[in-house]
Amino acid sequence: MDRALAEDDGRKHDPRFTESQLSRNLELVQRIRRIADRHDTVPGAVAVAWTLTHPAVDGAIVGLRRPDQVGPILPAAALKLFDEDVTEIEGDKR
Repeated sequence: MDRALAEDDGRKHDPRFTESQLSRNLELVQRIRRIADRHDTVPGAVAVAWTLTHPAVDGAIVGLRRPDQVGPILPAAALKLFDEDVTEIEGDKR
C-alpha cells in the first residue's frame, strides 16, 4: 500500500501520520477492528466505547462527515467492552 501523501495534504507533516507513530496507529486500528468483529459492530463504535471506559470521561463528542455514519456508531452507547478488549486495545501502552 502506498502511504505517500500529497505535498498539500495537512497530514504530511502531522506526527500521527509519519513513522513511527503511523505504524503504531495502524496496528491500533487493526486491534480495534478485531474487537469490533467479535462484538458484531463497527470500529468507530468500539473506539467510542473505549473512550467511555475511562473513569474521567462522562461523554464523547463524535465528529461525523455524513448522516449515514450516525447509525453504525449508536451501539457504542450500550457497548460493554470486556477487560480483555481494553487490554488488547491498549496493548501498545508501556
